[in-house]
Amino acid sequence: MARPAPTRPALLRARAAVYGLFLLSGMAMGTWTSRIPAIKAGLHLSDGTLSIGLLGIAAGAITGMQVVGRLVDRYGSYRTMLPVAVAQGLVLVVPAHMPNLPALALSLFAFGAVSGTLDVAMNANAVVVERASGKSIMSSFHAVFSVGGFAGASAGGVFAHAGVSPGVTFAAMGAVILIIALLSARWAMRDTPARETARAGSATAPARRRVAGGVLLLGALGFCCMLGEGAAADWGSVYLRDDLGASPGFAAAAYAAFSIMMTAGRFAGDHLVARLGPVTLVRCCGALAGAGLAAGVVAGVPVAAVAGFGLFGAGLSCIVPQVFSAAGHRDPAQAGRALAAVASLGYTGFLAGPVLIGGLAEAVTLPYALLVPAVLALFVALAAPALRSPRPGVAADRHTEPVRG
Repeated sequence: MARPAPTRPALLRARAAVYGLFLLSGMAMGTWTSRIPAIKAGLHLSDGTLSIGLLGIAAGAITGMQVVGRLVDRYGSYRTMLPVAVAQGLVLVVPAHMPNLPALALSLFAFGAVSGTLDVAMNANAVVVERASGKSIMSSFHAVFSVGGFAGASAGGVFAHAGVSPGVTFAAMGAVILIIALLSARWAMRDTPARETARAGSATAPARRRVAGGVLLLGALGFCCMLGEGAAADWGSVYLRDDLGASPGFAAAAYAAFSIMMTAGRFAGDHLVARLGPVTLVRCCGALAGAGLAAGVVAGVPVAAVAGFGLFGAGLSCIVPQVFSAAGHRDPAQAGRALAAVASLGYTGFLAGPVLIGGLAEAVTLPYALLVPAVLALFVALAAPALRSPRPGVAADRHTEPVRG
């Protein structure tokens, strides 16, 4: 028997709970990145050896994403995400107390694994809340992640300026993260795993299927977008400083413009998708991102380049949230695996972007290399119909139950 639809107050609490999870996830990453210089100095690491340690985060995140999809499908996003959210506050503290590089890399692997697992699980629960509310709200969740990253980085900067150690910084922010996780646990929406629903309706559970090819195409779109994010983060300021002769302060405006416009675009995304629909929105966003970045690079003027990176951020802002939403709604019986596949491909693009652009810059110069993310954004615009569900109404067959508070 289907459970009654959640009441409006329950939906609002559930939505606030997901906001909390995205916020704490961003805070954890922002706090960590703000104290990397202090960790590096404390362990007397060179740039090269530090990069080896940082690989632990990437390896852990990808490993966590490979495991969490089946956990979400088997136990539900609610049961999966809340223990991991609590663990996020705990694993943040550990890297500050590591005595050497191998220990640091191992602690960062654990940090990355928890972050990757939480990323998929909280997006799966966001899909549950979105389905129950009957409207698109995924973009605002991703915007709150950006706000969390800014808050964590800002708090870490304040602690660093005050001369507080990374250990105290991480402990204080870890406590804040734990509080947010516990509040989210009280309000979060339960989802019934698909196999339990199947057992309740029939004696035979459906056979496990492979992730559909359409989901892999969505993952490819995520790869293209997050490759652009990684490229903008690592190469935007370098392009303005080295190729256009901008001052160091003005060169930093490239990524600042990208980040600000991406966050603003995500806050506007839910309203835009309600008016335009996901396919039209992604088509327009991809075109804006590709044309904006290409125009900024071709102009060859610092101010135009900053504007180009800003348009690139605005264009990319709504695409990844819609890709995640489409993957989660495509087949509720394996939403976790679909989101894990998309997240893994997207994160791979984020990691590969700086390396790819750097290699191309050596061969054809950086301005030409930066046209690659623009071309990929235009490809995303052309491939926007991939966001259409192959089975209309499939999003309605997964039951939800609010936690009674």
